[in-house]
Amino acid sequence: MSIIYNIGIYLYRWLIGIVSLFNSKASLWISGRKNWKQKLKIATEGAEHLIWFHAASLGEFEQGRPLIERLKKEKPECFVLLTFFSPSGYEVQKNYKEADYVCYLPSDTKANTKAFISIANPKQAFFIKYEFWYNYLSELKKTNTPLYLISGIFRPRHIFFKPYGKWFKKQLENFDKFYLQDQESLELINSLAFNNTVLTGDTRFDRVSQIAENSKNIDRVKDFVSNKKCLVVGSSWPVEEDMLTEYINNNLDYKYIIAPHEINESHIKDIESKLKVPFQRWSDKKENAKALVLIIDNIGMLSSLYKYADFAYIGGAFGSGLHNILEAAVYGIPVVFGPKISRFKEATDLINAKSAFSVANKEEFFEKLDLLFHDSKKTIELGENAKQFIYKSKGATNIVWKDIYKD
Repeated sequence: MSIIYNIGIYLYRWLIGIVSLFNSKASLWISGRKNWKQKLKIATEGAEHLIWFHAASLGEFEQGRPLIERLKKEKPECFVLLTFFSPSGYEVQKNYKEADYVCYLPSDTKANTKAFISIANPKQAFFIKYEFWYNYLSELKKTNTPLYLISGIFRPRHIFFKPYGKWFKKQLENFDKFYLQDQESLELINSLAFNNTVLTGDTRFDRVSQIAENSKNIDRVKDFVSNKKCLVVGSSWPVEEDMLTEYINNNLDYKYIIAPHEINESHIKDIESKLKVPFQRWSDKKENAKALVLIIDNIGMLSSLYKYADFAYIGGAFGSGLHNILEAAVYGIPVVFGPKISRFKEATDLINAKSAFSVANKEEFFEKLDLLFHDSKKTIELGENAKQFIYKSKGATNIVWKDIYKD
């Protein structure tokens, strides 16, 4: 299996190289890893107590972030190395100030892993949620580097729990401790005879609480919303924008803020072309007093925008992945999202807490928006449920910290 796995890694690298000729994200994936050894040597030279955090992408980074910031605050002598697998994580957080060096994770070949760990010489390694790179995990074990899984989540469909998953299960033996999001994950790991487990919950609840506490006041947004009810749409995709713009064109009594997932010019223009009501972009220098729609054409604002919403729609769940719904719920507002949520525990939890809705089609989308715009009492009740759910779910970072550092 290890031979097949290693061949697969080389084939994947080769395919990415081909795709990079006509795909910008694949091109970033390739170019970002060039000369990584030399860059890593220069960046980590003299680092005596290096702690390595690895996140697949942006969502996983947000789960590791509270622990990184706790570490830098209480143990400032530590050197934090942060790696990403995906450009969507690295490109957004490559200048993250709490990490001493941010880079892409080199491909999981034996040669790369030996060189990477030899150069970095981490004293501890934290992998976030579900990153299981065979050669990296094996090399960390060989070098006796303590390895922890943070906000881990496991489901019966995962290959570790299949009859043919024995080789993959052995990867889990490389972890010193599993810090897990929920009881189901704990029971699944225990069923494989791993008892080095701690039930912590999800560190993202700590992160979104920090965001809400430090959110920016944006006077321009406050003035735009004025005294009208407002829907904030976060990380939307075209299929959702088709429904949304149709709804907006027929409901003129409210304000709408749209922060699309992609903010390139062609996408923004596509959204504008579907609107039959006055709108403006955030980047417009001249204010449009009649605008019902504010289109956010930059990044970094979304988490603060939700505080001005009566409720939010979060994109992605009509496609391959739901975006961060906790960033909105933390402000005590109801959340609506699409149907594909089986991989997102927080979505199911918010629905069970009676603070969120999943919609499967345009009719359900319109129905829920009508409910939340028209029934203020219901909207406030659902929002309060969301706020209480977030508050009760905090504390995972503190559990991890005390278990590892004993203080």
